[in-house]
Amino acid sequence: AISSFFVGNIFVVSLSVADLVVAVYPYPLILSAIFHNGWTMGNVHCQISGFLMGLSVIGSIFNITAIAINRYCYICHSLRYDKLFNLKNTCCYLCLTWILTVVAIVPNFFVGSLQYDPRIYSCTFAQTVSTSYTITVVVVHFIVPLSVVTFCYLRIWILVIQVKHRVRQDCKQKLRAADIRNFLTMFVVFVLFAVCWGPLNFIGLAVSINPSKVQPHIPEWLFVLSYFMAYFNSCLNAVIYGLLNQNFRKEYKRILLTLWTPRLLFIDVSKGGTEGMKSKHSPAITTNNNHAEIHL
Repeated sequence: AISSFFVGNIFVVSLSVADLVVAVYPYPLILSAIFHNGWTMGNVHCQISGFLMGLSVIGSIFNITAIAINRYCYICHSLRYDKLFNLKNTCCYLCLTWILTVVAIVPNFFVGSLQYDPRIYSCTFAQTVSTSYTITVVVVHFIVPLSVVTFCYLRIWILVIQVKHRVRQDCKQKLRAADIRNFLTMFVVFVLFAVCWGPLNFIGLAVSINPSKVQPHIPEWLFVLSYFMAYFNSCLNAVIYGLLNQNFRKEYKRILLTLWTPRLLFIDVSKGGTEGMKSKHSPAITTNNNHAEIHL
């Protein structure tokens, strides 16, 4: 049971890690650049920030793709799922996901595409450095994963409709309500990712195809908005989990109660202590070299 739970959620945890990467290092540096109205951290921090930003973005889309493939196999090929996604294979898939992520980012250092952009106060991928490289990045890092995820979720939707309306009389597939909820949660995560990152990628693709004609016609506010939409995506997934997944809602509630309860206890103890001070004399404290004694 533990193995099955681990396999079913490992890519979701991996996606959460990808979202958290930007919060640990790049975002604080972006805030610093905003406050100082410019980059003051030097080129090394700029390159590290750009690398981690890319690690988060590409790691997110690759993990979303892995989640879609996992859900597709679980729902549409349930008889082969346990063999395809046993614990050993799943760990290999996870390692492969992050290896491909790192491999996809490394060429940026050779192309010199990680640069500070004063319009968005961050070190990020410069879309105008190389036309062929920008097109490759958009296709490999966005369009191809998007196509794979779309295929997987379309196949799942078709099967769900067939099972619900019993279009296939010979279909022995049974879908649990929990499976449908989990699928819907990850589908919404995918849609939001596509919506948040789509404008930036398509602007980059258009600019790289014909820089001289397209770039002057793109308003700066649209470019900046597309970037901050993309940045905002990392904050949305936790909200989606909380809104659509009952288990996450329970855990959020438990965490909030855990954080709030000590404060309530402190207030109660403080009130009790104040009332006690009014009704009791202060305790006498005597000390010696080894210990302190309190006489009530």
